[in-house]
Amino acid sequence: MTKAIENFSESFYPFLHESKKEPQELKAQLGFSLLEKVRESIEVKQKFFENNKDGILAASLAMARAFHSGRKLLVCGNGGSGTDAQHIAVEFMHPITVGRKALPAICLNNDMAMVTAVANDVNFADVYVRQIIALGKPGDVLIAISTSGNSENLLHAFQTAQRMQLVTIGFAGDEGGKMQEMKEQDLIDFCFTVPTSSIHRIQESHVTLYHIMWDMVHEFLQHPALLEAENEVH
Repeated sequence: MTKAIENFSESFYPFLHESKKEPQELKAQLGFSLLEKVRESIEVKQKFFENNKDGILAASLAMARAFHSGRKLLVCGNGGSGTDAQHIAVEFMHPITVGRKALPAICLNNDMAMVTAVANDVNFADVYVRQIIALGKPGDVLIAISTSGNSENLLHAFQTAQRMQLVTIGFAGDEGGKMQEMKEQDLIDFCFTVPTSSIHRIQESHVTLYHIMWDMVHEFLQHPALLEAENEVH
């Protein structure tokens, strides 16, 4: 384990291993590295939002129309993306901004008894399918989050949601994987791919994305005439 940690450190922080560092020099170099990561995080997010502005507005409007029509949000992910899914559901169900209404949202990876039952009795690829079949209604919204875009259980979830006429929104990273391919085949309504191979930068961008979409949804909900119109935001 120690050797693995050393190898990781040498790979990502080679300047720290060139020679024995004095404490102040070490702190200075780590401080520089810290600010470089922040700069990279900002650049990745800025490029992503500039390139996806119209799609984000359109997806937010679709979500607002769903809530306005009495529909709900289903959301899911795996691992760190699963905790992001939980975060999204909490944001919509328990808004912390004064004047914003609570909106119905269910995180599908919260129910471990259900997830493990389906994984054990059927397979892990269908842990969200069974819940979407039971809970989903036409016009509901499904958000599924994957840093790679290749999580099989999320792809199966999208296939089921599409058949059931839910609005489907994917959060992905790097080149978008199979999730992006589904979008190109019109099997997903929206797919927002953060174009970097860094898992950290992808996840940071996803967090910013769902916070902004939460805000946009509530802004759209203040304009009933727009919600009832047929045209989309472009």
